Amino acid sequence: MGDLKPLLLKALHGAHGAKLVPFAGYEMPVQYAAGVMAEHLWCREKAGLFDVSHMGQVILPTDQAEGLEALVPIDVLGLAPGRQRYGLFTNDAGGVLDDLMIAKRESDLFLVVNAACKDADIAHLSAHLAGVAPVEDRALLALQGPLAEAALSRLLPDAAQMRFMDVAVMGWEGAALWLSRSGYTGEDGFEVSVPNAVAEGFASALLEMDEVAPIGLGARDSLRLEAGLPLYGQDLGPDITVIEAGLGWAISKARRADGQRAGGFPGADPILHQMEAGAPRRRVGLRPEGRAPMRAGVPLFDAAEGGQQIGTVTSGGFGPSVGGPIAMGLIDSAVPDGAMIYGEVRGKRLPARQSALPFQKQTYKR
Repeated sequence: MGDLKPLLLKALHGAHGAKLVPFAGYEMPVQYAAGVMAEHLWCREKAGLFDVSHMGQVILPTDQAEGLEALVPIDVLGLAPGRQRYGLFTNDAGGVLDDLMIAKRESDLFLVVNAACKDADIAHLSAHLAGVAPVEDRALLALQGPLAEAALSRLLPDAAQMRFMDVAVMGWEGAALWLSRSGYTGEDGFEVSVPNAVAEGFASALLEMDEVAPIGLGARDSLRLEAGLPLYGQDLGPDITVIEAGLGWAISKARRADGQRAGGFPGADPILHQMEAGAPRRRVGLRPEGRAPMRAGVPLFDAAEGGQQIGTVTSGGFGPSVGGPIAMGLIDSAVPDGAMIYGEVRGKRLPARQSALPFQKQTYKR
């Protein structure tokens, strides 16, 4: 792992028995001593702490809001101070270059982008906007689960007043912490940008609480899959349009065909056309029968034998809270809702029922 970047909190992860793996150019904890299954269930029942410092954090001047809006199908100009919105960088074909969070604060715009895309995203922003400032001196932690509010409010009492997609700045040990009430597990929770100087102290203070445990990438993936949340590079990509990915809800009303500022973003014509006429493919939930998981890349067919390939699994694995295998796939839109689908696993076709998403109810604090 010599060429990989270590996380600032590597020693803390090691003290909790972390197994480190390469991910997006970093040494990342995939699991801790308890194991993926226990970590997943802990986060669903209590509060899990994730180190997501590999993600990209970027600040933009507020006068660049109009320029940013030209890169995303999102209402950036109408975003209220103290709020954030899920966004997408799109290409001319209507595909997704990355998904990100866009927060409007009193004095700037704050973006969080995916780790594997952050260099390309920063270059993309810098080619179109002025004052793009990557944040290099902060860790990013996510506290997720039904007891996240109770735990965090012991250190930051005002956090309990936040609602889903609120953002705020709060002081701790003389440092300014940047909070959002959001996450990637389907559970209530927070993401907290912490100055490097106090990151270990802040993480340790949370981990000393009985209801908080460290959670790795393995459980993060199964948690987001149960919550029906897409992963960039699998369920999202440059060759999968926003509508095919099932993210039409993320296109702000102001940017839709009948909106006040309709279009004006890369790929607007194909995206808005597909919103009206439908897309050639759609993202679906799948519940494979039996116990064998169907993982990303498994081809999907419309018959147990013969027939036609009608799609591919984009994400899949075992859902600990669901108690069985789950998957998401991209299939031809002509396939009827409810039709049985067959995934070819090691040369054998196994049946999978189409399922509504999410598999696990989301519990955000609205």
